[in-house]
Amino acid sequence: MASNKIQFRSIHELKDPALNNKLAQKEFQEEIPVEDFLGDAETNGSSTSRRDFLKLLGFSTAAVTLAACEAPVIKTIPYVVKPHDIIPGIPNYYASTYFDGFDFASVLVKTREGRPIKIEPNPAGGDLGKTNARAQASVLSLYDNDKVKQPKLDGKDETFDKVDSFVIKGLEEAKASGKKIVVLSHSFASPTFKKLFAEFKAKYPTAELVTFDAYPYAAGLDAAQEVFGQRALPVYDLNGSELVVSFQADFLGDYNASSLESSYAAARKPGANMLRHIQVESNMSLTGANADSRYRLKPSAVNKTLVEVYNAIVGGGTSDKTATEIANELKAKGSKAVVFADGSKGAQVLAHLINQKLGSVAFTGKANFLKEFNGARYQEFLGWVNGGQVGVLVTNNVDPIYAHPKGEDFKKSLSKVPYVIAVADKKNEMYKAAKAVIPVANWLESWGDIEPQTGVYSLMQPTIQKIYKSRQIEESLLVWKNGKNNAANNYYDYLKASSASLLGSTSFNKALYNGINASTNSTTLSYAGGNAAQAVAELGNFKASELELVLYTTTAMGDGTQANNPWLQELPDPITRMSWDNYLTISPKDAEKFAIDNDLNARMQLDGSIVNLTVNGVTIKDVPVFVQPGQAEGSVGLALGYGKKNSGATADTGVNAYPLFDGSNLVLSGVKIEKTGEDHEFAGIQLQNTLMGRYEIAKEVPLAEFINVPLMTSTKDGISLWNTTQSAELFQQEKSTFGMHLMILTVLTSTYLLT
Repeated sequence: MASNKIQFRSIHELKDPALNNKLAQKEFQEEIPVEDFLGDAETNGSSTSRRDFLKLLGFSTAAVTLAACEAPVIKTIPYVVKPHDIIPGIPNYYASTYFDGFDFASVLVKTREGRPIKIEPNPAGGDLGKTNARAQASVLSLYDNDKVKQPKLDGKDETFDKVDSFVIKGLEEAKASGKKIVVLSHSFASPTFKKLFAEFKAKYPTAELVTFDAYPYAAGLDAAQEVFGQRALPVYDLNGSELVVSFQADFLGDYNASSLESSYAAARKPGANMLRHIQVESNMSLTGANADSRYRLKPSAVNKTLVEVYNAIVGGGTSDKTATEIANELKAKGSKAVVFADGSKGAQVLAHLINQKLGSVAFTGKANFLKEFNGARYQEFLGWVNGGQVGVLVTNNVDPIYAHPKGEDFKKSLSKVPYVIAVADKKNEMYKAAKAVIPVANWLESWGDIEPQTGVYSLMQPTIQKIYKSRQIEESLLVWKNGKNNAANNYYDYLKASSASLLGSTSFNKALYNGINASTNSTTLSYAGGNAAQAVAELGNFKASELELVLYTTTAMGDGTQANNPWLQELPDPITRMSWDNYLTISPKDAEKFAIDNDLNARMQLDGSIVNLTVNGVTIKDVPVFVQPGQAEGSVGLALGYGKKNSGATADTGVNAYPLFDGSNLVLSGVKIEKTGEDHEFAGIQLQNTLMGRYEIAKEVPLAEFINVPLMTSTKDGISLWNTTQSAELFQQEKSTFGMHLMILTVLTSTYLLT
């Protein structure tokens, strides 16, 4: 029979049963002056015109209109002669690749009269063709008015010709002196870019390519290097699995730099072999919210449980009750089970070794090439800079000053580099530190290719002419390699020639039409090692403390690449339902212990305490605190990617948590919080705190009953076998009145308490 347990949407509704009535009374307390805010100043005298409203968002349409006057073709066609493939009012779709250094997706770009207006998934891409919130919102980032609009030299506007002369002069000086020429780029799995850089290095032998990512997946890459012998993340598929156990891994989010939503959803269809999901975590994640069984443990306890599960599966056993229960389920499912772990290298090594022991079919053997960061290589680069060995530094839309814990030290060391060139989209810290700046082209303005995983090759094509005077780094490398005004500097021609060896018999135009294609790369991963003792020791060395911190990325913000996108800032978090902020999440019991408050003000809006957060001697000031049901006691969570200075007014929201992140360990101990005495006004969605008393719409039923007992099967008394008498009678009444009745079901194989 269905559970009659009341489901509360927030802790405030749990504490105050009368809250729904209060909200109902205040829902339309005063009329919103929409016309005053959005009206036309010239016609009705209002203070804010529609154009002013758009300006407030920080985005301009004038430059876009000019750029879109030409169709996305190679040769310019005057718009007085209508292109045959454009019909006013009818959209065109172009297959392309969304890649911004952090996210990847094979997409279809919807354009209207030469303007990109919508991003859609590419059905041909399968799991690689799924779009997240950031991919969908990226079309707005194209029109960002806070972008760098033209080349700079010594802080002044300049032409590409003079900037190129400056750079080439620096390259020749570095070559003559034997100093290093470093291109510091985000992970860039482009075969053509790597081929071009190899040719660039042939001309300048001291050139080096170094990778820096704000969120580098270093722990996963280090673990893969140890276990598989290759520095590539493994690709998983849950379609054949019946049990997934996750330790801190938000695999429905940004875990492992790949998408598991599709195969997870397919495997979770109710049935005899439905995927069972066990989550062991500290933060209340989107993945954890979907779990059948969820264990709320602080990070040190999660580590201990993972070690005990490994011992039970691979070693001689365990006396830990929770670990025993999880291990028994894993053993029972065998190859149809899979384990994920996140937070540190040691955790991921143990997960790989458990999967090897189980013979997990979820492990496909395919390699994910999207992440390339190497911590040892980056430290070597910092040594070159500090030692005065770098003559030219070119940064490809990365900002270590913002996103590295030693960013300020790096900023000071740049004075030892004679030529610093920033290929950048914002006037950020690297922009200010550079002597020359080249605006980077948006992905919707660029040609390119990406090899995301084994056997897959994806092409990128522009869908609009460049809005500002920007240039992608490949175009710059061609100019610096071949010299200015060289006929070979056309990157489209270079890409077309380079792709032939990867496409086999497929023509370039056909491949461009498809967007995503099969490639000749057959690299696979197989288990080749893994030091379990070292991994266990690493997890054991994590010192438990009163409070422990988990760093994470949000659905909207990711690593912060698109922090200046107001659509993403406005997007409510799927768990907290808050927007325009990052904040410290804390459990209700810890909030009470530390006198942390979340209160509804007179307008029924949420206010919260502000604290100073200190971890291992590093202090982040003025962090708002959100009381999160489901957060493990003794743990707090904080999102990365916020608090970007000098990257637009929208991006300067929240606090920068990167000073706490070493690039590898997402869990930290030795956490202290100190209240400032100030309060923070949260931006939350309307009616965020209550179901308004309509508790009957949320029902729970055990999986076995859902499968085996028909929904509307009734006894001779007319009572549904697994619904309540009231609901069954109501159904019969409404069926005769309306002919249709929609019931919302929450199907749970087991339940857990949030608090």
